[in-house]
Amino acid sequence: MTIRPRVGITVGDPAGIGPEIAVKAGADPRVISVCEPVLYGPHSRDELAAFARGRVSPEAGRAAYHAITSAVDDAMSGRIHAIATAPINKEAFSVAGLRWPGHTELLAHLTSAPRVAMMFYAEQLRVVLATIHVPLARVPQLLTVERLQDTIDLTWQALPRFGIDTPRLAVAGLNPHAGEHGLMGHEDEAVIAPAVHSARARGIRIEGPIPGDTVFVRAVRGEFDAVIACYHDQGLIPVKLIAFGRAVNVTLGLPIIRTSVDHGTAFDIAGQGIADPSSMIEAVLLAARLAARAGQQS
Repeated sequence: MTIRPRVGITVGDPAGIGPEIAVKAGADPRVISVCEPVLYGPHSRDELAAFARGRVSPEAGRAAYHAITSAVDDAMSGRIHAIATAPINKEAFSVAGLRWPGHTELLAHLTSAPRVAMMFYAEQLRVVLATIHVPLARVPQLLTVERLQDTIDLTWQALPRFGIDTPRLAVAGLNPHAGEHGLMGHEDEAVIAPAVHSARARGIRIEGPIPGDTVFVRAVRGEFDAVIACYHDQGLIPVKLIAFGRAVNVTLGLPIIRTSVDHGTAFDIAGQGIADPSSMIEAVLLAARLAARAGQQS
């Protein structure tokens, strides 16, 4: 791409810190040097006066939704080259009558993407989630060989976009000690191991299941380029422990580039002018980098 890519920044839930960090990121010199930021959603003082700061409301949920849909429309039509999203509030979406539990599911719907996965990207550690916003009790039934194969394939296909041409992957075990040969659960042997063997047969460099209490340490030490986690907190706890405020959420499998922050709406400090925009800045910078790389390859 010979010109700076245009990166859409959605403000997220206007009752949270999203508008503040979106505006701060859009004005950051590092951002302006690599892209042209375009803000979507209410972010001026007058616009934000219509929302009760720090409160869940259907109005805020709908405003966040419309910002996302507008940005996706522009990305799909080529008017912008990538999207970086500020956090939404899942409860606000629910009371607004919106059926999607998060950005990832909504973006898959809006772009008709058949397979998507959530990656958290940091220089020290990259984690992809096999299941996302579901109760922990449902994870074992949702963790199928097919789902894991899809997640592995999406990860393998996506990492070259980040400059990792021959990725080394690992899959975290679901149960303690990766099941201990069935003594602590059958899913590791019955589901994860067959998915890993299938991936190896397709030429993918991958190991697993590896106990969850060691696989992330090994990845941070350089043995793996990405870890596939079985459920939300299994993957996000290590990422946020070592890179909170610097990690970036990336949706794999979409026909557009989408990045996001690694935190929530922070209703408790909304409207106080003290929100840290670091993760939002990192999300925009990564979106711009991915867009520029895609432009060079097209």
